[in-house]
Amino acid sequence: MEPEAQAAVWMKSRAAVWSQWIAQSQSPSRQLTVEQAHHRVERYRAIARDLTIARKLAPRSAATTALESLYRSSHLRIDAAARHSVSSLLRLFGDEIPEVIATLRPTILWLALLMLVGALTGGWLISTYPDLISLIASQEMINKVQHGELWTDNLLSVTPPALLSVTILSNNIFVSITAFCAGVLFGLGAFYIVAFNGLMLGAMFAFTHQYGMDGALLRFVSAHGLVELSVICVAGAAGVALGESLIRPTLPTRLESFQFAASRVGRVLLACAILLIGCGLIEGFISPNPGVPFLSRIVIGICWWVLMLLFLSGRLFRQRQAKSVVADASSNTHSIPPGPIAQV
Repeated sequence: MEPEAQAAVWMKSRAAVWSQWIAQSQSPSRQLTVEQAHHRVERYRAIARDLTIARKLAPRSAATTALESLYRSSHLRIDAAARHSVSSLLRLFGDEIPEVIATLRPTILWLALLMLVGALTGGWLISTYPDLISLIASQEMINKVQHGELWTDNLLSVTPPALLSVTILSNNIFVSITAFCAGVLFGLGAFYIVAFNGLMLGAMFAFTHQYGMDGALLRFVSAHGLVELSVICVAGAAGVALGESLIRPTLPTRLESFQFAASRVGRVLLACAILLIGCGLIEGFISPNPGVPFLSRIVIGICWWVLMLLFLSGRLFRQRQAKSVVADASSNTHSIPPGPIAQV
């Protein structure tokens, strides 16, 4: 039989199957059982086999072109990323991020100690050599403190609280990202960012103390400062993990070790950003508001810090995640045939 005739006979025998495949590929995407997902993968492999034969028998035919289009669309449907659901977010915040935080806990504690040492050092330097404050604070800030005012006074009369919150939280997120990315310098950059922030904190308290304004500064930072400083330590610890992956790679190459570490600890930045959004709202609406009592600020600061601990440990989401899994299982039992569900 001639090759052309052989190709025509083969294509005629497969035409009904191809039409069925095309109709199935045009059906809307939905949740599939494991058996249905397996069938779709097998169909994709069958399309690849038929396309290989069609390219050999009739590479320029309309049927080959249609098979190529069907193959591309089937590949995209199978290779599509899974949709993010509520359960996946609960798993991220309830399990994945807390697991990373647990491995970073020793580094976080060491960085917190480094920040404390930096604060004590900054306080001692400014108490001993007051003129060094010009290296840390701007001249406008210095002049205000010398005249008995904080640079944070009257912020709400100059900037609306919403705009002030956005400005503050964007700056805080930038600092955290800087602490994370600086860890690429073998962890030294993260150590520098944390130590410098501690140094600035101690220096400003020592400087305001000289003019009797340290109480006003404590009043301002009490509602948000504890979480804000903790987040910097967490981001810095994630950056140190990046640097450690370069110093002591756990995979065959430093590049692979770095990529694995970045994908693993990078999700911690999402938790840091969420916490800093809360800090920005507090710092924009509560901290500069003279009508909020000092005791209320202390309570807000402690409660926000405890909430941060529960958030990073995953305790806020694990119970909800368990309830979500039970609800999904119950729903699946009544709505679909028995068997696990796969998203394709």
